[in-house]
Amino acid sequence: MAALDLHIDKISKRYGATDVLRGISLRVAAGEFLTLLGPSGCGKSTLLRIIAGLERADHGHVRAGGRGLDAIAPKDRELAFVFQSYALYPHLSVYDNIAAPLIMRELTGFERLPVIGALLPGAGQRNRSIEERVRQTSALLKLDALLDRRPAALSGGQRQRVALGRAMVRNPKIFLMDEPLANLDAALRIHTRGEIARLHREMGTTTIFVTHDQAEAAALSDRVAIMFGGEIRQVASPADLYREPVDLDVARFLAQPFLNELAVTAPIGGGLMIGGNRIIIRDALGSGEAGTLAFRPEHAFLVGANEPGVLPVQVARIEHAGTDAYVFAEASAGGQFVVRIAAERAHAMRGGETLGLSIDQDKAWFFPFNGSRQRRDHSRAA
Repeated sequence: MAALDLHIDKISKRYGATDVLRGISLRVAAGEFLTLLGPSGCGKSTLLRIIAGLERADHGHVRAGGRGLDAIAPKDRELAFVFQSYALYPHLSVYDNIAAPLIMRELTGFERLPVIGALLPGAGQRNRSIEERVRQTSALLKLDALLDRRPAALSGGQRQRVALGRAMVRNPKIFLMDEPLANLDAALRIHTRGEIARLHREMGTTTIFVTHDQAEAAALSDRVAIMFGGEIRQVASPADLYREPVDLDVARFLAQPFLNELAVTAPIGGGLMIGGNRIIIRDALGSGEAGTLAFRPEHAFLVGANEPGVLPVQVARIEHAGTDAYVFAEASAGGQFVVRIAAERAHAMRGGETLGLSIDQDKAWFFPFNGSRQRRDHSRAA
């Protein structure tokens, strides 16, 4: 079944005095994997439920393949919803859990009766069709050997695959996934997101995925829509989001695990004044404009304190993280910075040591306090 494009037009939703969604508009191409990324309470799950028809928008419209969905019942929207909780039937086998939506849609109440139902005209053929689709789905998800087990006998990852199978067996045109990996441990999350990526490549179904995990979004998505306070702040590919965050909120949310920030002024020529030091940053635009300089730990370097164009800093502490280490350094001009270096180099550093902080000028950002950042925008229009 061919995938559908999805158009979300000016969707608004309010609960009491709280605006949960504020005029959300978004276009998702047929076959695209788009992630809604943002902190808890930003409205991403509410938007997903409105697309599914589980909640109604106060204003705005949802269309799929050119067809308006607002007046269509959830069961007739040709989409499937995978929830954070697996929501499996504990008394049914894996086979019966996957088959359940087909049985409910395609068999009458009498045809579902044990023994007698299978003898009714046409029921045998429909049951064989259901069995074929269940086995095709279980093979795709590598669940063949588990079809006779009940959910209690499965691991968390296996249960999640059964939940995916129950959604996939209907052959939907759009997948909606609301934090489906949240209940898995770290190693299993990485494995399962790889399985989701593989399934998307093989099936090509339009997918809207909700998460608050930046690594998850980057690993899976064609594009990511970042939400704050019921609004979409930026839509772009994971690579473009990493290179070109539209504002300081986006930069902070995408930083893993730290973002360096410092209040600065920007004189003519693109130089930034940090204390009494003038640092050249290409992204600093305008004349005498105040704002925040931001850069990631991997885009800063610790060099000799006497080298030109560096900011003098003193090593406060070092955190080791396997092959890397994070050096926390304090500047006499004010502010603390975090620099990521190789673990081997960190062994030679000592607390209290004075060094020079150098910044990769092509990978630092200047965010004016007025909220408008001039940037090289490689993202596709929302």
